[in-house]
Amino acid sequence: MLKRLPLLCVSLLALAACSNNSDNSGAAQSPAPAPAASAPAQPAAAPATPATAPAPAAAATAAAAPASDGARPEAAAPAETPSAAAKAEPFVDDGKWVEGKNYFRIEPAQSKITNTDKVEVVEVFSYGCPACNQFHPTVNQLASSLPANAVMAYLPASFIPQENWPMLQRAFLTAQALGVADKANDAMYDAVWKTSELSAMKPGGQGLKPMSALPTLEDAAKVYAKFGADPKEFVAVANSFTINTKAKRADELVKAYGVEGTPTMVVDGKYRYDVTSAGGYPQIIELTKWLVAKEAAGK
Repeated sequence: MLKRLPLLCVSLLALAACSNNSDNSGAAQSPAPAPAASAPAQPAAAPATPATAPAPAAAATAAAAPASDGARPEAAAPAETPSAAAKAEPFVDDGKWVEGKNYFRIEPAQSKITNTDKVEVVEVFSYGCPACNQFHPTVNQLASSLPANAVMAYLPASFIPQENWPMLQRAFLTAQALGVADKANDAMYDAVWKTSELSAMKPGGQGLKPMSALPTLEDAAKVYAKFGADPKEFVAVANSFTINTKAKRADELVKAYGVEGTPTMVVDGKYRYDVTSAGGYPQIIELTKWLVAKEAAGK
């Protein structure tokens, strides 16, 4: 359950991830250069996998609200990242990937978050998560190498308010509605982890800023303005009924998918896994493609 008190991101020497079920005594730090991953998501029916440290039910696609509030109705569902028309791989079960160990079945299975008849691959993430920052080049590689029968989508989590995740979630959903989320993806990570203009950390990394001093939607709008978003329109849409609905739906999906750490991957609302359960960055790409083949084959 995600109703427990949200906890802070932590960075370990060999493992880094963000969750809502670990000790909140430390402040977020930039991830160590060694491969990092989230806490393995806990299976709904299988034995729980131990969490490393840190997270983006009901799962119908978010309903579109009237366009009168500035949001574009065609962006009601999270945008899909175009994938290269790679050749679909045949499904071969050679015993390498084990359910309950490398990936976990979501029970009951949930709906996709996009309106697609292809196999959907979702990253549950936050720009405020150091492990997601470290992982996102791998996600970019995965998205560009998916076969033509699969699509990439993104689900922002909000469960660490101390690190400004709710604002970053709302900013992403707004950028989706305005059609600039994909173009600004790398820039948003950089704004948190390189330039620090959207960082929740005090200058010099000495702890977290007080909640009253965290970056705002207006600050996020400045980043998205570099990619064509009008700042005033951005803030207005961010506070609209449409985005309120989308944020609520995103939180419901994170809970329904059983996600307890970011980054977490979900395939077709049926399978959940992460870097730790897969065994590393290259392995998560391999496992994702295997699950796509498995789902496409109806296995």
